[in-house]
Amino acid sequence: MSPNKPLVIAHRGARSVAPENTIAAARKAVEIGADMWELDVSVSADGELFLMHDDTLNRTCNAEEVFPDRAPWNVKDFTLAEIKQLDCGHWFNVTDPFKQIKAGNVSIEDQQAYDGEQAPTLREALEFTKANHWAVNVEIKEQPDEATARMAVEKTVALVAELGMDDGKQVVISSFEHEYLKNVSELNGQIPIQLLTSEIIRNPNQYLADYGTRFINPKYSAWSPQQIKELSAEGIAFTVWTVNDELTMKALINSNVNGIITDFPQILIPLLEGK
Repeated sequence: MSPNKPLVIAHRGARSVAPENTIAAARKAVEIGADMWELDVSVSADGELFLMHDDTLNRTCNAEEVFPDRAPWNVKDFTLAEIKQLDCGHWFNVTDPFKQIKAGNVSIEDQQAYDGEQAPTLREALEFTKANHWAVNVEIKEQPDEATARMAVEKTVALVAELGMDDGKQVVISSFEHEYLKNVSELNGQIPIQLLTSEIIRNPNQYLADYGTRFINPKYSAWSPQQIKELSAEGIAFTVWTVNDELTMKALINSNVNGIITDFPQILIPLLEGK
């Protein structure tokens, strides 16, 4: 095992045992002992920031039931007030996406509590993080147009600063849209940025230098563990996603990664503790 333990980052919260991108999933990740959580920021029709991964609301919320005539239920077409009417927890109990209910790893009490869970605003998510003396990776999703993208970046940065969480200790901002991150740094250079990528980046040292960061968050299959180990020795900090199997976790732990984003922090933590 590496002498430097990677950060355990709960993907959209501990979403294997709670509905993703909710305060319930964040709370579970805190209970499990994750170092931080990762969340996805979207923008409502009235310009409010809230947590949602998809471009549509119908996978993780009961939008089809509440708004049957609003297909295809695009996020950008709903106000925050409308989104707050939705149940974004019950779907987890019905679909059991990671089969953890079936495995007996989600209590009846938790399942009952998930019914009616709302999609939180970014403010609510950051306030929860701050209150728990915790940390969060805020991913700004690709937005439908330039104006919305600018709004998402500006409002995210302003909110982090307003809450006094821009000291580089509690919040990092990530995105697949690397120009968004350049804008983050222009607005507030104290907030760390991390570049998301699904594919290998050639000459990563130079590429990262262009954005003023040493942090890159690749898909687990982009670079091999050996390549990661070599580049880590050059000072690049890798936070790898989304890693759910033990073999890959162990390989990355031995590659000196900065962090591992996982749906199963409850599996990764015991591995790091050598149990």
